[in-house]
Amino acid sequence: MPAILASIPQSAFTMSSNHEQPKNPEQGPTLAVVIPTFNESLNVGVLVERLHNTLQGVSWEAVFVDDDSPDGTVQRLRELAATDSHVRCIRRVGRRGLSSACVEGMLSTSAPFIAVMDADLQHDETLLPTMLAALRDESYDLAIGTRYMEGGSVGDWDDSRRNTSLFATTLSQRLLGLTIKDPMSGFFMLRRQVIEDAVYKLSSMGFKILVDVVVSSPKTLRIKEIPFRFGLRVAGESKLDNRVAWDYLMLLADKTVGRYIPVQFLSFASVGAVGVLVHLSILWTGMALLALPFVVSQTSAVLISMVFNFFLNNALTYRDKQLHGWAWWGGLVKFMLACGIGAASNVGVASYIYSDWGYWLFSGLAGILVGLMWNYVTTSLFVWPQKRKG
Repeated sequence: MPAILASIPQSAFTMSSNHEQPKNPEQGPTLAVVIPTFNESLNVGVLVERLHNTLQGVSWEAVFVDDDSPDGTVQRLRELAATDSHVRCIRRVGRRGLSSACVEGMLSTSAPFIAVMDADLQHDETLLPTMLAALRDESYDLAIGTRYMEGGSVGDWDDSRRNTSLFATTLSQRLLGLTIKDPMSGFFMLRRQVIEDAVYKLSSMGFKILVDVVVSSPKTLRIKEIPFRFGLRVAGESKLDNRVAWDYLMLLADKTVGRYIPVQFLSFASVGAVGVLVHLSILWTGMALLALPFVVSQTSAVLISMVFNFFLNNALTYRDKQLHGWAWWGGLVKFMLACGIGAASNVGVASYIYSDWGYWLFSGLAGILVGLMWNYVTTSLFVWPQKRKG
C-alpha cells in the first residue's frame, strides 16, 4: 500500500516529575499508549513514571498487554493500577505474539489516538507529544518513529543485527511496495480509525505490526516519519530470536500470496522441504559414511526426518498451539502415524498415475502433493487442533 511521507526534525521536551491528572477526568482518554509486555516487571514502573513526565496536559492511559509473564509483570502492573488510574493491564493466557497483543490493546481502548511502544525503555517516549501533534494538528493518519533517517539511530546494535534489520526493511519495501524508511519500527502512533479500517485484513503474525497495518489499510495513509535514537535496554531480555525472523517471512508471504494459499500451509510445506534435505542427509550418512544397509539407513532417515518436521512445525507453524511436556510426546506419535499414512498415500497415488500415464516426474509430484495435503489436514485436526473458546 503506497504511503505519503513527510519528515520533521526531532524535538526536545522538558521532563517533570509532577503527575498531572487529565483536565476532564470524567471523559475518556485522548491518547492510549499500548505496550505489549513479556518479562518486563523491572521496566514497567519506570516507563509509567516517564509517561507521566512526558504527557502532562494530555488525557492518556497506558494499556499494557501481557502474555502471562512468569516474572511477575502482571502483579507489578496491578500494584501500579491500584494507585494510578492511567494504568490498565490485559493479561493473555494461552496465547503469545507481539502483533496480536498490540491489536488487542488497540481495540480495547476508546481513545481517538493510539500509540504503540515497547516496555523495554528503548523507545523515546518524549516523542509522543510530537506524534500526537502530527495527528491531531496536522491531520496525518500515522506517525512513525524511524531510525533510518537523519537524526535517527539504531543505537548500540552490532553489525549483524543492523544488517539483518536493513535486509528485512529492504525486503518489505521491495515485496510490498512500501516507501516508509523504517517499516520495521515498533514505535508509532495512529488514528483510531486506521486500526478500525484495517483490522479485518490484519495477519497479526509475529512482531511487526506496523507493516501489517499499513498494507492492510484500505486507503492510502498520510504518514509522517519522525527520527528517533534507539535506546539501551535497562532490564529484562530481548524477545528477538530465530522464530521472529520466520514469523516475519510468513507475514510477507501472507501479504503477497496469502489470498491464494493459506500461510500456515506454506509454513508446513516449507518445513517439509527442509525435512527432505534432512532425510537425504541421514540416508547419505548411513550409506556412505557408516556403511549401513539401505533398509536401515532409509528407516533411520524416515524416523529422524519425521521427528525433525514435528519439532519445527510445533515451534514455528503451530507456535500459537505449541505442545509441551507429555502433550509433546503424544503429538509426536500422532504426527508420525498421520505422516506414515500420508507416505502410503503418496506412493499409492504416484504408482497409480504412473501406471496410467507413464510420466515419472508428473506422477512423483502428484504423489508428493497428495501426501503433503493429507499430512497438513490430518495433523491440523488431530495433532494441533483449534483451541476451543469458552
